[in-house]
Amino acid sequence: MSSIVGLQGKFKGNDIAEMLKSSKKRGPESSGVYLDDINLNIDLNEFNDDNEYEIAFGHNLLSVYDTDDRQSLPQPVSNDNLVLVFDGVLYNFKTIRNLVNKVGVEAEIKSDAEALLYLIDFYNKGDLLKAIQMAIRLIDGDYSFAVWDGENLAVVRDLLGVKPLFYAQNDDVKGFASDKQSLVNVGFEDITTLKPEHILFNWEDIAPTQAIYEKVSEGDVSKIDKFLKLSVGNRVDELYEVGVIFSGGVDSSYLALLLKEISEVTGLKIKLYAVGAEGTHDIESAKYAAKFLNLDLQICEVTEDMIREVLPSVVKAIDDDNLMKVGVGLTTYFATKMVAEDNIKVAISGQGADELFGGYKRYLESFVNDTLNYDIRKDISNMYHVNLERDDACSMLNSVELRLPFLDKNLVELVLNIQDNKKIVSMHDDMRKSILRKLAFEEGLDYEIAYRPKKAAQYGTGIDKILRKKILKDTDFSKYLE
Repeated sequence: MSSIVGLQGKFKGNDIAEMLKSSKKRGPESSGVYLDDINLNIDLNEFNDDNEYEIAFGHNLLSVYDTDDRQSLPQPVSNDNLVLVFDGVLYNFKTIRNLVNKVGVEAEIKSDAEALLYLIDFYNKGDLLKAIQMAIRLIDGDYSFAVWDGENLAVVRDLLGVKPLFYAQNDDVKGFASDKQSLVNVGFEDITTLKPEHILFNWEDIAPTQAIYEKVSEGDVSKIDKFLKLSVGNRVDELYEVGVIFSGGVDSSYLALLLKEISEVTGLKIKLYAVGAEGTHDIESAKYAAKFLNLDLQICEVTEDMIREVLPSVVKAIDDDNLMKVGVGLTTYFATKMVAEDNIKVAISGQGADELFGGYKRYLESFVNDTLNYDIRKDISNMYHVNLERDDACSMLNSVELRLPFLDKNLVELVLNIQDNKKIVSMHDDMRKSILRKLAFEEGLDYEIAYRPKKAAQYGTGIDKILRKKILKDTDFSKYLE
């Protein structure tokens, strides 16, 4: 995980530094800039450059990998005429690196950004857009990135929008950033979210030929367990330790169970993190599930004072004063704060399971009206701005990278094409997510966990109740957006 920023037009070096300062929590380890044709590692506190430039990239690094085989290295990265900044992770890094080496690239590739750069470079025969389109067909990951070839600029976002990317323009300059505030702080006003799978090529928005949520194929229930296990494994490959945002429900408990199976082979250290007011549903459920799984659990018992203290930062980070979004955002914030305090850089979340498997109560009406598949696909298409940008913003306040196994591209495409009656079995199916619950039970969760009724995070933690009954009466959330 990192922060990427960029400007094109007429601006000063200090503008790109200001953008990086705004998003420093996304990458506290180091900062780098590319200014016209100069690539530098910089100290943001000492950097001062009033010179004017026409093109610039910036990058803040969150170092996740540090092995002999794979590292998180400073950016921007460059080769010949290509310059790239990358935020995210390639889950098939080794495959891409080996492919690039097989076609004759002799460079020692240690980082995800380098692997992507050389893959694009291999395909680039004078048509940067085509090279990028060919490269992203091969990569599997959560990412946003930008590439400059000396004439053309391309900005790209992953298939589901797990990683954020915003852009804007005015009369003098155009810009992009991982964090909306980075654009606000250098004077941009009308800021747009780049949609998933879209490429902003020379500031023209190019949509994919067919989005992932539009694909129709033969759904095979027997493959779900295998695909989910592969997804979880990919997301912790080469990590020493990982946190799990944990409610004790079927989604997070199933992921924790699969992680435990991996840890027995690899030695991966796992710790669970639960959030809630004292005695609330999620706290009690998390305690029960953690004991069943025999995994360490840390609990943050939230209070009114704790919420009041961080509320301004969370509302500003998610750029929304919607009560539901704030409630979920606070849950993510408090969980990842514990993760960060334990010096863990990556947290696993069950985000996406409810959309994929029909977990929300409103899906019962969709099932009755025979619109479940359509409504699920619509929700998947909108997750990037409804849920994912919010969760990313709140975890990044603590410099923690979220990884979402349920949003693996292969798993998503598979489950979208599973029959509706495997997800919800009848109009009276108050549990919903039937196929996921069945798989979790068969894999080893006990009935109490696998078939525990869903309770939304903001309610299960008791945060919504605190907000409504104690804080809203004297606090206007919108003031934090000014």
